Amino acid sequence: MEKKLLLCVFLTFLSLFTFSQNFKGGIIAGIATSQVSGDALGGLHKAGLYLGVFTQLPISSISNIKMEMNYIQKGSNNPKISENLLSDISTSYIEVPISVNYYQNEIMCFEVGLQTALLLKFSDNDLYGPIPNDQSIPFNKVDVGAFVGMNYHLTDNILLNSRISNSILPVRPHASGAIYKLNRGQYNSVLSFTLHYII
Repeated sequence: MEKKLLLCVFLTFLSLFTFSQNFKGGIIAGIATSQVSGDALGGLHKAGLYLGVFTQLPISSISNIKMEMNYIQKGSNNPKISENLLSDISTSYIEVPISVNYYQNEIMCFEVGLQTALLLKFSDNDLYGPIPNDQSIPFNKVDVGAFVGMNYHLTDNILLNSRISNSILPVRPHASGAIYKLNRGQYNSVLSFTLHYII
């Protein structure tokens, strides 16, 4: 099911680039800093790759709709793991954000959107390395989230994007299995910084 969805997304990108004169597209590269809310480790201490492609369609003179397909590394990092013995987390996803972008002026643009991510790989890590997955609480295969961000045009073809995103639904249950009204498990939180090159 996940492979079929990825194939559909890829074919959508291919058709948009090939058959439409109104669409613009490009490539994305940068870093994602992240944490997993609810894992007892605070702070956006996990750094990971953020690579992808995008296409966008103008809907007015000051706004557009943008669709991306990204590879992103998320998780949490415990720099004091030898002291507190709390495991940290490594995950990787294929993520598809869709956003509406509004230009404040010629160089600054604000974005808001929703994203769906398919889990590629996960591991909990202790002092000695990755813990076998059969000894860990599994992650959900799909992560649904929302985001807001800002784009700053460095040149006509290059822009700097900063974005904060958070899961809407839990990515996995708490280790204790506890469920609270507004805290039903663990959630991905990401602050990313990327360069977008318009082809």
